[in-house]
Amino acid sequence: MRLGVEAALVDGTLVPGDVSIDGGLIAGVGLDGAGQGIAAPGFVDLQVNGFAGIDFLGADADGFAAAGDALLETGVTAYLPTLITSPEPDTVDALRSVPQSTRGPRILGVHLEGPFLSPARLGTHSLGARRDPDPALLDRLLDAGPVKLMTLAPELAGALDLVGLLLARGVTVSLGHTDASAAEAHAAFDRGVRTVTHVFNAMRPLAHRDPGIIGAALVRPDVVLQAIVDGVHLDPEIVRLLWAVGAGRLALVTDATAGAALGDGTYALGEIEITVTGDIVRREDGVLAGSALTMPQALRNLVAAGAPLEQALEAASTVPARVLGLPELGRLAPGGPADVTVLDDRLEVVRAIVGGETRVAG
Repeated sequence: MRLGVEAALVDGTLVPGDVSIDGGLIAGVGLDGAGQGIAAPGFVDLQVNGFAGIDFLGADADGFAAAGDALLETGVTAYLPTLITSPEPDTVDALRSVPQSTRGPRILGVHLEGPFLSPARLGTHSLGARRDPDPALLDRLLDAGPVKLMTLAPELAGALDLVGLLLARGVTVSLGHTDASAAEAHAAFDRGVRTVTHVFNAMRPLAHRDPGIIGAALVRPDVVLQAIVDGVHLDPEIVRLLWAVGAGRLALVTDATAGAALGDGTYALGEIEITVTGDIVRREDGVLAGSALTMPQALRNLVAAGAPLEQALEAASTVPARVLGLPELGRLAPGGPADVTVLDDRLEVVRAIVGGETRVAG
């Protein structure tokens, strides 16, 4: 099968020519033939709380299917359903409800955002469900379902021990919802942590005499900076700063909630009622509570901030796949999986392909 595109992103370079797919794999790139649009590796989103009316903390198989269909429309071909801090029984039930396979994007596992978070940097997370590091609780959560990524606060007593346990079980660790100092963050990075959750948000602020976790992450070339580039969570000047310091290691995430793709209204985020107004998502008390962002909009916002298109596309695909140790999902290379997002010259999604099968076609 030929895609009929004019170029494809291959290892960070836009290669002119068409792309062919055979047996669910990329067969060739740079092929002769006129076409339209750009073929990019399918978008990989590391933080999706919900989408199109579905909140993943309470979703069943039909809910995941419906959300997955809507995510495909935005070019997301693989993602991590994300569960915010909730009582253990609710989290365990949600983990057990995640389907092993769906007809939509690949579900790469679950992102547990908590419960081992700083009480000083909870954002919209529940104080009552927050817990101090507890290896027994961690084991119960990991045994309940396919946890692939966990966000925790490294400054908590016992957190570094949890880092070791998580890495030993193949779970990626991200630092977030944290009041960590630079020294505390560096200690976690030295133990093998390689990414931070929605950088700048729900973490100790960057100051000239107190660089904190943000300063530590910015100066570490081995740390990936996950960022919500929606014009709300980060000022465009901060996005330009992130790009100036961290080009090539910035991963776009949406932190999308059930209201994403639906517009203004009232929705659920676990047990919390959230309201979407003008693409801004807040709790009743005004605290930001995730986003209504889609990955194509994040991509366009990053390009508008000055990122070259090729590297911006990698921030939506290659870099987040690398965070999970799945680089094959972030590349278009002969012999690799045919997970492809095709965009037009306005960076709108016109086609989404998973495993060589077209799931969305404009």
